[in-house]
Amino acid sequence: MSVTHPAGFQAAGVPAGLKSTGAKDLALVVNQGPHYDSATVFTSNRCKANPVLWSEQVVKDGIVRAVVLNSGGANCYTGPEGFQTTHAVAERVAGHLRIGAGDVVVCSTGLIGLTNPRQRLLDGVDAAAGQLSSDGGADAAAAIMTTDTVSKQFVVEGDGWSIGGMAKGAGMLAPQLATMLVVITTDARVPAAELDGALRAATRVSFDRLDSDGCMSTNDTVTVMASGASGVTPDVAEFTDALTRVCSDLAMQLLADAEGADHEIAITVLGAATEDEAVEVGRSVARSNLFKAAIFGKDPNWGRVLASIGTTSASFDPADLDVAMNGVWVCRNSTPAEDPSLVDLEPRQVTVTIDLKAGDALATVWTNDLTHAYVHENSAYSS
Repeated sequence: MSVTHPAGFQAAGVPAGLKSTGAKDLALVVNQGPHYDSATVFTSNRCKANPVLWSEQVVKDGIVRAVVLNSGGANCYTGPEGFQTTHAVAERVAGHLRIGAGDVVVCSTGLIGLTNPRQRLLDGVDAAAGQLSSDGGADAAAAIMTTDTVSKQFVVEGDGWSIGGMAKGAGMLAPQLATMLVVITTDARVPAAELDGALRAATRVSFDRLDSDGCMSTNDTVTVMASGASGVTPDVAEFTDALTRVCSDLAMQLLADAEGADHEIAITVLGAATEDEAVEVGRSVARSNLFKAAIFGKDPNWGRVLASIGTTSASFDPADLDVAMNGVWVCRNSTPAEDPSLVDLEPRQVTVTIDLKAGDALATVWTNDLTHAYVHENSAYSS
């Protein structure tokens, strides 16, 4: 039930005619209170879609009462008309719920430069508002899919409270955040300021560490709404841990559905001087097309790992690096070690461990391999 599992929420997912297939393409998630605390993080791309520009203003007061999302068109670089469409959608939602449009987050996903038909969106809002239900989470999760092959949902139970989440995303995954829309709900009583701190802590080690292809979207949005309907105020650390579990699970679902991928790769960097340097090294390897192509070809080419490490500003001795692939230490002290033929790259799950021997910090970055299917999917995306 994802976003409608926590008390105080309703959702719906309907076909608005944006997708040529006639599939569901507009979702609405509503917080019924009694509280309306929220927190949101957006893409750090300077080129932002109209819904992001709108929603950045909406979330400033820490109050969000509804999130409306559409797939089938990003509404990005569509001119003043596109922004007016975003505004009109928020106003239509607000009218149905008898709230202010300034409390409605708007999200869109799809092709950049595609003008979304305003009337279809408005009609879709009307339909969604009429179908709002405490059982509507699954329909909402289906309605935000684009190239996703499955919907992404997850629930964590607390002591008398819960968190539910839904996400979309299957490619263009890179911080911050990934090409994704995520709505998270909780019936815990969490003030907006604490919610913001928890969300940023959770995304820092989950969505921000997902780097499928190094490409950053214009529409990324992660919104969490707290209804307080359970009447329970959890410990901040306990709530942050639960929210991190939700974000991490959704992030791994995004990775598992990455367009055309054959392998999911966890790159763990040990012995770094700082956590930031560990992330920098992990991300450098994750963004190496040569490395990703090697994994696709089941070639344990550790030289490509070292070459990527060398492009970073992290602290390390180039003559003293260790690398393991699926538990086999193929490189020790920057020289050949165990036989690379011992590395089994048949399984979908791949681990790469790098020891920089420069400190005690560590971090993991997740990516996937570069496949023929990925190239095909993205070469034909707009046609």
